Amino acid sequence: MPVATHGKGPAWVRLRSPSPDPAKPSYPVAMAEPKTVPTGASVDAFLAAVEPERRRIEGQRLSAIMTEVTGEEPVMWGPSIVGFGLMHYTYASGRQGDWMKVGFSPRKAALSLYGLRGEDAGGLLAGLGPHTSGAGCVYVKKLDEIDEGVLRRLVALAYARGDYTA
Repeated sequence: MPVATHGKGPAWVRLRSPSPDPAKPSYPVAMAEPKTVPTGASVDAFLAAVEPERRRIEGQRLSAIMTEVTGEEPVMWGPSIVGFGLMHYTYASGRQGDWMKVGFSPRKAALSLYGLRGEDAGGLLAGLGPHTSGAGCVYVKKLDEIDEGVLRRLVALAYARGDYTA
């Protein structure tokens, strides 16, 4: 398993763990920089430009809900994700980085909700209303068809989680 050099040198440099095979010594390995990172872009300007209008209204509503529940101001992550809070993750492979605790993207086909899935959220997700799930997202086609109280509880639960270690 690689050993992360977090805090020592560039974030993208990792060291391989000592190998039991002396022919494969430890050496630095360049890892890809995360592509989705916080930006200085305006959340309000992003949401104001979202099309179609229904997604713009839903995005503004989600931003208000998540701001109220988390107590955090929204931050743009990459060009199209609005995030709240920050957590550090470490995978078993040694890859690590930072990610929002909760967030969303008002995509044309559906609202992508980030951070709501977790072992502790299964029962609540069942009561959310019409949605589908992906690897790390919950997809909602219409915000007004889901239970806002359940959404608020899921956001609060996700926001309360600590850092993630696999």
